[in-house]
Amino acid sequence: MSINWYPGHMKKTKDLIEANLKLVDVVIELLDARIPISSRNPQFDRLVGHKKRVVALNKADLADPARTRKWIQYYADMNIKAIPINSLNGDGISELIAEAKTASSDVLEKAMRQGRLMRPIRAMIVGIPNVGKSSLINKLAGKTAAKTGNKPGVTRGKQWIRLNKELELFDTPGILWPKIEEDMMGIKLACSGAIKDEVLNIEDIAFHLIKLLLVDYKHVFYERYKIDQTIETPVEIMEAIGRKRGCLVKGNEVDLEKASRLIVDEFRKGLIGKITLESPEQLLQAGATEHHE
Repeated sequence: MSINWYPGHMKKTKDLIEANLKLVDVVIELLDARIPISSRNPQFDRLVGHKKRVVALNKADLADPARTRKWIQYYADMNIKAIPINSLNGDGISELIAEAKTASSDVLEKAMRQGRLMRPIRAMIVGIPNVGKSSLINKLAGKTAAKTGNKPGVTRGKQWIRLNKELELFDTPGILWPKIEEDMMGIKLACSGAIKDEVLNIEDIAFHLIKLLLVDYKHVFYERYKIDQTIETPVEIMEAIGRKRGCLVKGNEVDLEKASRLIVDEFRKGLIGKITLESPEQLLQAGATEHHE
């Protein structure tokens, strides 16, 4: 499976980042705490280069706290501060801004030594679609400063947002990379809502989501849906959940599409439990395999 979902505005956003990066002191990279690998655009490393960077692990309230701590340590080992946040209620945002200021201190001190006037810190927020950038900016600004929506890629245009005398934000629309080659990465992005539901079959998304959940969150999953734990194949599980939740059509048959949407939606809302589908060990193992090869 190879997913091509790269609307024209995403190419423009990539150019926008490159053109304006020289104006900023620090980059805030927003990731989905539930999928920190899959929600990270691999192009950002090249785009951002040597700029100071702070990572915000958004939707931390929906993520597995133990795995979030592992991700914080993973980034700490790379001298990057990772802050778990909730862009909807504001948890962790004051710490995020404090860290952005700390990361920018070298730049501002250099400016002062050169006799330049003190100015606000300039931060650029980058991330993939539907990861919560607009919600974060609105929370910071205390008003609807950036257009938001529940569909990926809804934020448009560019804008500087003056938060206070100390901080200005440069907002960019969310961008994915041109082609997503790795099957499970695409599935996880679809599970989170970063890829439009129309791009992949919802039943395929639910099928693979169940497989992922049965690896590390089997007990939590069965507890949520109160189904017989001897039912173990994803399709049988989907049918059992559909029947239990009344996702039925004529003839008392299970509507698998409706059942699939229910499961995926409950994952996205955190109703199944606090779940993180990726761990730093996966990256470390992948690195070890590449080195071995």
